[in-house]
Amino acid sequence: MQNRRTAWAALGVVYVLWGSTYLANRLIITDVPPLLSGGVRFLVGGGLLALVVALVAGAGALRMTRPQLATTALSGVLLPAWGNGIVTLGQQQVSSGLAALLIAAVPLYIVVLRALTGDRPRAATVGGVAVGVAGLALLLLSGSSGSGGTVGNAWWGPWLILLAGLGWATGTFATTRLPVPANPFALAAVQMLVGGAVLLAVSLGKGDRLDPAAVSPVAWWAWAYMAVVVSLGAFSAYAYALASLPVSTVATYAYVNPVIAVLLGVLIVGERFSALQVLGGAVVLVAVVLVIAAERRRRGELAPSAA
Repeated sequence: MQNRRTAWAALGVVYVLWGSTYLANRLIITDVPPLLSGGVRFLVGGGLLALVVALVAGAGALRMTRPQLATTALSGVLLPAWGNGIVTLGQQQVSSGLAALLIAAVPLYIVVLRALTGDRPRAATVGGVAVGVAGLALLLLSGSSGSGGTVGNAWWGPWLILLAGLGWATGTFATTRLPVPANPFALAAVQMLVGGAVLLAVSLGKGDRLDPAAVSPVAWWAWAYMAVVVSLGAFSAYAYALASLPVSTVATYAYVNPVIAVLLGVLIVGERFSALQVLGGAVVLVAVVLVIAAERRRRGELAPSAA
């Protein structure tokens, strides 16, 4: 029973930390170029996580075969660089809460990717995806209504977030089909290092520069929070929860995180949502619930017994 309580506490940490990343991003990119902020964050977080892995499991845990390293590098480009990097760019034009609602579509993307590779989904799963597409359409049709991002409220902002979600879904899908290292923390550490290096290279290549004097204390704290607390705490909690609870239970973060992101955006920075955005976001979350429930029934997943 104690182990199960700890696992649920770990899942709660995932809910809060990952749900807070959208607000933290908003606070950072107000004063720091988006790609630069992500590059530094992932290099610091990846380096710290690699150090922890080496100290706890030994340096050998970081060794990978060439196929494993190739998968890790590919997912590093798709997840931290493409996924998170483009999200930070999109948040210049989209509120943190709306960005989280759009990213909630990632499980729907994964269903489509599975179908394209021959894994035929159940009818209930297809129905959930159809509901999700309707919700995304409502969010996109809402246009510039509600709060905008740190720079403006351009029509293409939501589309950029959807593009980021496609990268995240593709990277997630790839790691389930290609060889990966046995230690999930080693995988995450190298993913962050690769993604951080890519983001920093692109940022510096396009002329981004950091003016430390122009960065507010709030942005510094948010940056440190993302690099250290989220990079180490959230993934560790996620790995523990995944090892102790059913996958479908852990997958609930996909529709809890957006709710937390919306609440934090409204309460802390005063973000506003139009009625159409509220409706569209609710439809997307319902769709994710339907898809996860359908997949749980498909796999006949049972909760593990308490130790």
